[in-house]
This record gives sequence, structure tokens and C-alpha cells, in this order.
Amino acid sequence: MFDKLAQLEKRYDELSLRIADPEVIADRHQWKKDVMAHADLEEVVEGYRQYQKLKAEYEGDLELLELEDDAEMKALAEEEAAALKESLDEWEEKLKLLLLPKDPNDGKNAIMEFRAGIGGEEAALFANDLFKMYSRYAEKQGWKLEIMNSNITDIGGIKELICLISGKGAYRRLKYESGVHRVQRVPETETQGRVQTSAATIAVMPEAEEVEVEIGPNDVKTDVFCASGPGGQCVNTTQSAVRLTHLPTGIVVSCQDEKSQLRNKEKAMKILRARIYEVMCEEQQGDISSKRKSMVGSGERSERVRTFNYPQGRVTDHRIGLTLHRLDSILDGDLDEIIDALIRDEQMKLLKAERES
Repeated sequence: MFDKLAQLEKRYDELSLRIADPEVIADRHQWKKDVMAHADLEEVVEGYRQYQKLKAEYEGDLELLELEDDAEMKALAEEEAAALKESLDEWEEKLKLLLLPKDPNDGKNAIMEFRAGIGGEEAALFANDLFKMYSRYAEKQGWKLEIMNSNITDIGGIKELICLISGKGAYRRLKYESGVHRVQRVPETETQGRVQTSAATIAVMPEAEEVEVEIGPNDVKTDVFCASGPGGQCVNTTQSAVRLTHLPTGIVVSCQDEKSQLRNKEKAMKILRARIYEVMCEEQQGDISSKRKSMVGSGERSERVRTFNYPQGRVTDHRIGLTLHRLDSILDGDLDEIIDALIRDEQMKLLKAERES
């Protein structure tokens, strides 16, 4: 393990020099790749250096114990050495986790799709509640959220909404949110006070770079049409909405939120690129996908991942059996406890698999 850490530290130092080199900076694509690689190594290298610092202090205390004759000083050195040994053991475990195989998409931005599921208008209202929850979470994380496309009901529910969330760690933390989210509550339209169960689906995809997904000019069919939806000067009057069909895969993407046809096409291309990239990843990383399914679930839209129970004020994540009785704060975007638990669960099972292999 420590040989590998030393190699990573050497690579980190090399990248530190490269990203400051004017010749590399001139090649924006290469520089961006090097910066991302440098950022990926930063946490593990800083951890390794902290471990080395503690180890040097620990070894210094051991030397002092051998040379020191004063009983009081010896007792202090023993106490400090014991505390340092405990810290070293903790850091060894942390470093093992940091060395686990990483998802190559973890450094990317995230594209989230929200869709109403079973439950009619109540499902659409719940999809909107979920969107607000993740919007608040993104704000707390310092991420930027941009709506790419939306289809809103007359009373403010979401039939479909696609957004781009940009910022450090966006996909790494949000990728666990894909799947079916259920709600158990009394709908606004219910007159007899009966609790009903509805659902909304979420899909989370990494944003794909143009160099990662090459789309030829003859691969896409473009259709333009009038935007639909509530109000607006351009609705049903200007052909600003865009529909893209990727002919090789049959993937179809529509975008109508912007008044500009060009801007709608740019957004639609981002969504299309992400969907094609998702298909490519599924094909290339079948073994990784199957391994992850056994850990925190597949993340597919058909999989029930979480239940929001309003009468009991609880949220349950079914993949790891975690139940929290603080529904209001979670809906306000306080999601770290759930997401951290999902990350830890995956890390522990990956670590177990590494030890058994």
C-alpha cells in the first residue's frame, strides 16, 4: 500500500509542475485533464503526507523513550506515543479507503432528470418537492443549478424536469439518488384525509465532454416546433423548441425552456451527450455496474430507493436500511447524513471485496 502511495505522491508532484507550465497551459484540453488528475490525487496525497508527519513524530517519541532516563518525561513520551499510534492506525484505514477504485466520472457535473411516476397530479407535486429539496442541497454545497428543460403542470407539479448541477463533487455525491422515490401522505386533492402512496423517478447522469462523446453531423435529426406550457410571449408563437433524435441509438431529447432556438439546441445537445455517455458507460463497465448493484443498488429508475412518510415524519433509504425521523430538515436540503451513509456502505463493501480477493 505504501509503495503505491509513494508513486501517487510522485505523480501528484509531477502534475503540480505540469499545470504551472506555460506550454501545457496553452493546450487548454490537456491542461484541463492534468488539473482534474491533480485534483483527484489531492485528497489521498494530503492524507499520505499527514500519515508520514504523524509517523515521524511517533518514531521520535520511541527514540526518546529509549534515551530518556527521567521518569516524568518518559511517562509523557509514552502517553504521546500511544495517542500517535492510535492516530496512525486510524489514518491507515482512511488511506485504504482513499485507495479504493474510484468512479472515473466522480469529478464531473451532474445532470438530473425528475419525472412524475404513479399517482397522477400528486406524483407531479412530489416530483416538484424533490426538485426543491435538491435545489436547496445544491445551494448549501455551493453548486450552480441550471434548468435545461421542464414540463410543469397547471398547479405547479413536475411532469418532467432536467437540470444541470455544476460544482466540485456534484456527480460523486448525487449519483446515489437515481431510482424511484416514494411519498406517503395525504394529497392536497384528497378530501377525506386518506394517506396515499405516490412516486417520482430520478435519474442522475454525469455531464459528458464533447471529446468523450463524438456526435457526427449526420448522426442527429433536428426538428423545431413551438414551445408549449403556461403563458409567455414565445409560447405557441415562435418555433424556438428543439427536438434532437440520435439516429444510431434512437435517443430523443427535447428542449423548450429558452426563447432562443440556438440556446435550446445547445442545452438539448448537453442532455443528448450525457444520455449517450451513460449508454457507453453501461456497455463498457458492465462488471463495475454489477458489482455496484450488490452494494447500494443499481440506481435504475425502476428501483425503489427511498420513502418519504409524512404522517410519521420519517425518511427511509431501503438500500442500506437507514431511517431518519427528521423529514422537514431533509426536505430543506439536509441530505449529507444519507449520502455519507451510502458512500460509507459502498466503501466498506468494496474494502471487504478487496480483502477477500
